[in-house]
Amino acid sequence: MSYLRNVFPVPKGYSLRSYLTAATAARAGDEMSGPALLLAGLAVTGSTTDASTLLAGITVSAAVGGPVLGALLDRAGRPGRLLAGALALYATGLMVILAGLGRIPMACTLPLAVLTGLLGPALSGGWTAQLPRVAADARLSRANALDAMTFGVASLAGPALAGGVAELLGASTALALAAALITAAVPAAWRLPAGPVRDRGTRSAPVAGALAAGFRVVLRRPLLARATLTSVASCAAQGMLAACVPLIGAQWLGTAGRGVLLFSGAAVSALAANAVLARRPLTVAPDTVVRAGALVQAGALLLAATGRPVALVAAVLVLGIGEGPQLTALFAVRHRETPEHLRGQVFTTGASLKITAFALGVAVAGPLAAWSLPGTLALAAGTAAGGALALGRESV
Repeated sequence: MSYLRNVFPVPKGYSLRSYLTAATAARAGDEMSGPALLLAGLAVTGSTTDASTLLAGITVSAAVGGPVLGALLDRAGRPGRLLAGALALYATGLMVILAGLGRIPMACTLPLAVLTGLLGPALSGGWTAQLPRVAADARLSRANALDAMTFGVASLAGPALAGGVAELLGASTALALAAALITAAVPAAWRLPAGPVRDRGTRSAPVAGALAAGFRVVLRRPLLARATLTSVASCAAQGMLAACVPLIGAQWLGTAGRGVLLFSGAAVSALAANAVLARRPLTVAPDTVVRAGALVQAGALLLAATGRPVALVAAVLVLGIGEGPQLTALFAVRHRETPEHLRGQVFTTGASLKITAFALGVAVAGPLAAWSLPGTLALAAGTAAGGALALGRESV
């Protein structure tokens, strides 16, 4: 990314490269922490139920933490310092959970996971909400594509690191490394540019009022509401696919591991698509790209439902082509439609909704996949397509 300094005018003393490097580290740590926590919980307790309960606890609570964290970021004069504190606490929470596994009852460890999960949206929406402070408005579309690429890199590197480190050095070491990656992003978060000066009345207004204002923005701005609904539906479909991946490998490819390996191709494809967009931004409206991305993902899921190996390879590549640009376009819609003083809340709320939708997709598809794998993939395709229909003509 040597061309970044010439492409993006940035505030003195802080570069977009610093932002992207730190965001990648934090998000890779986040992607690593889930499977590492699952592996560590299983290794220490010997119970798949306990391990999955810990992962569920740290994931689901993000739905509550996101909007509150966003409201606090919007009110902060130096949001980067609040973001840095959230990252540090999240990493600390992971280490406290690790220290407690096998030493204190699960009834005590689970609340720690829930409390830690409240800060999860800081690693996704909390970072992206700060992007306009780093990249000039004229170059924000390219910065959005580069920011979306950090999610692709993280989704590839995180699980691979978790599995590799757990195999070589143990699951506890993998979880500790995830916490270290998140901690490495703290200095860059701390140095993020200051927000606009707020009057004392705005800073001291009740958080509940700020939360209500943020939700009103999402609901009352049709283009933002539709893009949010479409992205949430796409995440639910992705969760359904995630629940199907082991069975796809076992039933159609020979082993469950092959299914996981095959569908990592979607992350590669999404990363490649966003790399192209960073160089050559699309000229169509981002609202259209959000809808088109959902339709492309729906088509890919239907193709995967055929169960043929060649079709599965094509499906994962097409899936990434839809998923990557959709995320970039979603960021563009949020930046365009959200008032500056509510940007943090809208981004973290959006992240919370997507995390929750993914979890629900996994929960719904789990039992259905055992009954009918093609039927579950078709349901996932219908979910993604239904989200695309939420975008009306005025968004095109």
